[in-house]
Amino acid sequence: MLFNSFIFVWFFLVVYGLYLLFRRSNRAQNWLLLIGSYVFYGWWDWRFLMLLWTSTAIDFVVARALDTTTVKRRRTWLLLVSISANLAILGTFKYFNFFAESFEPVLRTFGLQPDFVTLKLILPVGISFYTFQSMGYTIDVFRKRIPANKNLLQYALYVAFFPQLVAGPIERAANLLPQIKRKRIITSAQVNAGLSLIIWGFFKKMVIADQLGLIADELFDGHSELEGMESFVAVLAFTGQIYGDFSGYSDIARGLAKLMGFELMVNFKLPYFATNPAEFWTRWHVSLSSWIRDYLYIPLGGNRNGKFRTYINLMVVMALAGLWHGAAWNFVIWGAYHGVALVIHRIWNDARVGTGTSLALSSRLRFWAQVAVMFAVTSVGWLIFRSDSVTQIGDMITSASPTFTEDSLRLGYKLAFFAAPLVIVQLVQHRTNDLMIMTKAPRIVQAVIYGFFLIWIVIFSLREPSEFIYFQF
Repeated sequence: MLFNSFIFVWFFLVVYGLYLLFRRSNRAQNWLLLIGSYVFYGWWDWRFLMLLWTSTAIDFVVARALDTTTVKRRRTWLLLVSISANLAILGTFKYFNFFAESFEPVLRTFGLQPDFVTLKLILPVGISFYTFQSMGYTIDVFRKRIPANKNLLQYALYVAFFPQLVAGPIERAANLLPQIKRKRIITSAQVNAGLSLIIWGFFKKMVIADQLGLIADELFDGHSELEGMESFVAVLAFTGQIYGDFSGYSDIARGLAKLMGFELMVNFKLPYFATNPAEFWTRWHVSLSSWIRDYLYIPLGGNRNGKFRTYINLMVVMALAGLWHGAAWNFVIWGAYHGVALVIHRIWNDARVGTGTSLALSSRLRFWAQVAVMFAVTSVGWLIFRSDSVTQIGDMITSASPTFTEDSLRLGYKLAFFAAPLVIVQLVQHRTNDLMIMTKAPRIVQAVIYGFFLIWIVIFSLREPSEFIYFQF
């Protein structure tokens, strides 16, 4: 069930109406949300629910067992059961064919004739998100950061909560479970903020992302015939598309949750205003980058074992982060590319601190110069992310030149037109350091802004709703 579909609008209106009707009973609301979440997820394919239930059951039982024993060896084995089960499910449905097909040429070079069986499996929507969320819970229980939840209804809702189930944010149990346990009180401020996030999120998805996606698809699909500035327009269009699409989903998810009295974490913090690679990952897909930091990077040693080991850890975790996004080599290369960027930034920082050198620019000019450089680095990364092959990347790089063609002008004007509202809003958010600045405006100003967004949604949204990009991950 897509957020940007009429069926979801009716679904949410029914669920929300009943949710308000059950406001005196937290348990009734939780049952309603759990059933609604399963309907929402099973709408794509009811068989996907089997995997969701399996992850839920395993991690609930493992966490309870972890809470009842202090024997270190047994606790370690219990944690391995959770991690192995989750990764086995994720690996089978998402990565089996990828690794089988990737290793086949290697084995053939040694004279072996492998006969791999490939599985014709449908990738379950959002499997990477809820697997990491559920697995993070058992790791936190193992580390004794949180107690195991003893209520299966509450834990099942934590895993399946429909606003953030299929594309995040990847919520920590310490944040979401207490909200599920207690009675929710919906305030007028939450409703105002929730509606603001929902409208802005739909605008980013249905106007900005979908329209820029048409530009990106046209140019990437014709990569072998691109000329002049067309490659630049293609990359910029996808850079705007993926941000509008993914952050739009996160905004809608947070807005829906607020309407029901929940507070989800902020998943995007103006990432294209980052001044360096390290800062970018504190602004982009924050729930995943913080998950990788806490559950992969730090356990590997983080930056505690010398510079060389730190560089290795950065490369490993970023390559894995790329693989998390999809079972294809372009994602692995994209992750490794960001790993290299992080390593170079760390080396540069160490050298700059050692010599005491810095750019001889005013603080404001230096900031915008750093933002521009980092935006270029990020955009090159999106070229790798979006491309289907090394050949496509090569075609788009070698064809790029500072000359304008008829198509580059036509599509460039369209890109500027649809990206302008995003740029304006984000500049205001950056200047005020307030992501919710629209809710602080006078009511009449809010009405004008939201009216503008809604009119554009009606005029420019595609006839057939398109899936969110991160549903495939």
